[in-house]
Amino acid sequence: MTTSTTSQRSGLSSTALALIPIAIAINVALGQLVQSVLKLPIYLDSIGTVLVGVLLGPLAGAITGVLANVIWGLTLAPSALPFAAVAAVIGLIAGYARQYGAMEVWWKMALAGVITGVVAAAISAPIAAYVFGGVTGAGTDVLVAMFQNFGASVLGASFMQGAVSDPLDKTITYLIVWAIISALPKRLLARFGVHDK
Repeated sequence: MTTSTTSQRSGLSSTALALIPIAIAINVALGQLVQSVLKLPIYLDSIGTVLVGVLLGPLAGAITGVLANVIWGLTLAPSALPFAAVAAVIGLIAGYARQYGAMEVWWKMALAGVITGVVAAAISAPIAAYVFGGVTGAGTDVLVAMFQNFGASVLGASFMQGAVSDPLDKTITYLIVWAIISALPKRLLARFGVHDK
């Protein structure tokens, strides 16, 4: 599949505007389930953000990430609010990943996920350490505690937890987005400037 940025330059269509609230709902619902209910050591709270980023571009991805975290933070999980900046960066990277051909094959999407995860870990670790003392109430807290037991500082443990969780989480996220996009009808994808080879 090849992509075009024409639709990204010409503004957001009604289809695009409809996608953003759906993506926000996906982020909040999955993030709440995975982090607060199942307590898994990953997040899955940026599938909607990455989907919007790769389909609509960096700015739309960033806006989706910020809005999702703000809404989630103000309604269900206050700990999500300080990570809004991280969510914005995830959306930006997803948009640029498309521009660099990530949607062409699955392994490029996986690579984009690893890169996004490393960047997200570097940005989120100081927030987790200094705002929450390393304890955010998510399943990743187990990893932070484990690294602290090995002698790491709160910041060091937060960085190490992010280095483990974030690349894995974002790789899974990008591959899920790849599967979603691959399953969408060609006519719908054409509205986002996505065309077959």
